[in-house]
Amino acid sequence: MRTPLLASALVLAGLTTALAQNAGANTESGGAATPVPGQPATMADNLRPTFVAQSPDDMVASKLIGSSVVNGAKETIGQIADFVLDQKGAVKSWIIGVGGFLGIGSKYVAVDPSVLKLDRADDKTLQARIDTTKDQLRAAPEYVYLGKEPPKGAAPASPAGEPARKP
Repeated sequence: MRTPLLASALVLAGLTTALAQNAGANTESGGAATPVPGQPATMADNLRPTFVAQSPDDMVASKLIGSSVVNGAKETIGQIADFVLDQKGAVKSWIIGVGGFLGIGSKYVAVDPSVLKLDRADDKTLQARIDTTKDQLRAAPEYVYLGKEPPKGAAPASPAGEPARKP
């Protein structure tokens, strides 16, 4: 009993909507409705995305994450584990994993983007350089992701990877 009644109500609602649209349609002087032509979409429309092709100088995140970080003495002192973007999409800080073995027991440290230099070791390999030592990175305050608890006994890191301020 409910199904035919519901179907009738939906049909009636659809007819009412169609009549309301026709009543508000553009009319010529004779009172007949004239269709309004739609604008064809073009690639220049603001409603469509702008497509970009990769250039040989571009560095993609999938190749940066896991890249070795070396110092001036060409010693590997860590790996890029992540990066933080600001509201405008610019890199706010690089997260470097230091210490540990095969990712176990490593500590994350956030560094300012101005101190990390990215370049290509060859056509396929990206390399990050920083002027510091492994010991200095180990001594830096640990970067703690939002929603994660800092390790016991560690002072919480301040936003943007800046060193935590002592009270």
